[in-house]
Amino acid sequence: MDVKLVKKAIKGNEGAFEKLIHSESEKLYRTAFLYVRNKEDALDVMQETVCKAFTSISRLKNPEYFSTWLIKILIHTAYSFLKKQSRLVLTGDDFLDNALATDETDVEGRIDLITAMASLNHHYQTVIILFYFQGQSIKMISETMDTPEGTVKTYLHRAKLELRKLLEGVNQYGQKMV
Repeated sequence: MDVKLVKKAIKGNEGAFEKLIHSESEKLYRTAFLYVRNKEDALDVMQETVCKAFTSISRLKNPEYFSTWLIKILIHTAYSFLKKQSRLVLTGDDFLDNALATDETDVEGRIDLITAMASLNHHYQTVIILFYFQGQSIKMISETMDTPEGTVKTYLHRAKLELRKLLEGVNQYGQKMV
């Protein structure tokens, strides 16, 4: 992230802001899509995120955290959007790593993963998306979620356990589902 460009945007330089958004747009779209699960809605969430970011960038205190700040806005926007829509929120081990690294051609595996993620609580969804899909560190996730690192690690651990159970077809009582 170009801190000088962020500082220009904070001072009101629209061109600098536009360049920053352009550099983050792919990440924003992928994250929005993971939450809302459809192209048009993801684009709407992105657009609303960019508007919110533009109107509030002057309040950004630490330019080096621009990307984290922007993702935080997007997450809140996606949850608000889904709440308005009254729709389901989309929500380590080698097993989960393999499931998350599923070959792009394994559409069924991806659908199973997305379906399983949809049943997680929103904290678990967020840490899974930020850690596995955005490649953020525990520290960055902690900053994005305004949550202690230890809590993020706990969320990640519990989310992985829950996803493993769901993907293996095990119910809450530890019984294999048929």
